[in-house]
Amino acid sequence: MINLRLCFVFFRPFVYFCTQIRQNQTRTMYAKYIKREIPDLNGTGRTQAYYKMELTSKSYEEFVNQCAREGHMEESHILAVMSLVSEKLALNMAEGFSVKLDGIGTFNAKLGVRSDMLQDAFEPGEPSHNAKSIGVTGVAYRADKDLIRNTRRKCTLERGGVSRIKKSKLTLEQRIEKARDFLQKNMFMRVPDYVRLTGLSRTAASMELRKLALNPSSGITSRGQRSQKYYVLR
Repeated sequence: MINLRLCFVFFRPFVYFCTQIRQNQTRTMYAKYIKREIPDLNGTGRTQAYYKMELTSKSYEEFVNQCAREGHMEESHILAVMSLVSEKLALNMAEGFSVKLDGIGTFNAKLGVRSDMLQDAFEPGEPSHNAKSIGVTGVAYRADKDLIRNTRRKCTLERGGVSRIKKSKLTLEQRIEKARDFLQKNMFMRVPDYVRLTGLSRTAASMELRKLALNPSSGITSRGQRSQKYYVLR
């Protein structure tokens, strides 16, 4: 793991001013939470609830302006530091480093097989992918504990809306038939394909496909792991 000490000499004051509320600020800002319904995970026949914050977008320009205003810094200085940190983060992650920024978190690159190629397996006779078919598919981020504690301390919640499960108009048998028809015409199927075919939410579609893959009578099985998982005919 590498710690970008040089960048962070300049970045630390920026982090401090952007994450501290001014002592004379009297207005309380409330964040809203949404109660969301999720499918039954334990086979009890009852749906469950979890809570998610209702998010509002803040633009890059608005964020920089807030940091400059509340941190008593020039916007040009903040922009220069953020640009430098972004560039050096990309460079170090591309070179295989896990980068830790104190008070922010840890960043590292995620690899995967290209979206137009199937995931390979450790099976005799199966071809293996080379470097040309593997690339960076995202960035993994793990928040620093101080950032989590600071966010929790500053957060005041109020109730927002309620989100219910999106129901499919098709029966389970009809959904399975649609999946089989799709796989007759395509080499494999992913969760987004099943969402489009059935009208289920992504969560419900993912759970249903996992159950179908475990049931030999469905005629469908799975390959790959986690984000690289896909489904094929048995």
